[in-house]
Amino acid sequence: MNILIVKLSAIGDVIHTLPSLAALRRLYPDAHITWVVEEAAADLIVNHPLLDEALIFRRKSWLKNIKAGQIRPTWREMRSFFRRLRGRPYELVIDFHGLLKSSVIVFLSKGKRKLGYDSWQELSGLFLNEKISEDMNKHAVERYLDFPRYLGAKIEKAEFILPAGAAAEKKVQLLLDKYKLEDKKFIAINPIAYWETKLWDNEKFTRLADLINRKLKLKVVFTGSEKESIGKITSAMATEGINLGGETSLLALAYLYKKARMVITTDSGPMHLAAAVKTPVIALFGPTDPARTGPYGDRHTIIRTALPCSPCFLKKCATRKCMEDITPEQVLAAIENKLSKE
Repeated sequence: MNILIVKLSAIGDVIHTLPSLAALRRLYPDAHITWVVEEAAADLIVNHPLLDEALIFRRKSWLKNIKAGQIRPTWREMRSFFRRLRGRPYELVIDFHGLLKSSVIVFLSKGKRKLGYDSWQELSGLFLNEKISEDMNKHAVERYLDFPRYLGAKIEKAEFILPAGAAAEKKVQLLLDKYKLEDKKFIAINPIAYWETKLWDNEKFTRLADLINRKLKLKVVFTGSEKESIGKITSAMATEGINLGGETSLLALAYLYKKARMVITTDSGPMHLAAAVKTPVIALFGPTDPARTGPYGDRHTIIRTALPCSPCFLKKCATRKCMEDITPEQVLAAIENKLSKE
């Protein structure tokens, strides 16, 4: 049996789909399972032990290259991708994504059973011939697990399995040695988010990191893709802050978070990565709903302001009051409470 999983992005959403991959593999142990993913989250899928094949849909790179005039080599690369996609007769295609870009992949795959949510968001249901309802009151992990449940899987718990990465593990150990970081003796902070409404003030991160250093005597490591942005936080600190911005791949970040005592983070992909490796998370939430997309599991703490307008799911806001009202002292109290229960 040939199965195609279509979950293209984003990092958090791909992580949320990993338990469904594990459930599908248990349900169909002899199946050939392929996953189509975009570049940003590919590290979580390539060489995955439960997959037979990963196809990287380089949509953003292709568009960029075409705009730059690199039409012929881009077209060859696109043609190669679609040839590989259509080269296997899929008995089952599951669209976990539910958007136009994923429905195009579903259509071009020529699968027999084309399963997805009963939704017309961006015409996503146009090419499906089998649908299930989507319960938006569930966490995303549980919503995605409804697909293997529908197919007959019995699921006792969600399993988050990541690819092995010897190079990533070695890279993290070198960073730990360089900055004299001991296992479980430091707190990782991810201040990055891609919605401006999910961001917390840099000054508050600076104050929080200084409080952790002074009061808890734990080192603070900042992670994220933007080294310069994080540098503005660490350079304003009165105590030591370690800036690892831009120095870790996704797999390396997973290993780093595994070594951390806990992770303080905005609502973002790294938040879900920390939860996946079972490191306690303290998550700062504003415009989104933690019941749907918070860190999965019961080891985590959510800090949010109970405003009547929240969750609004807006990417722009004149006041950002839901995030502005969270204080460093609140977060420190949550850290102390979590430490006291260990």
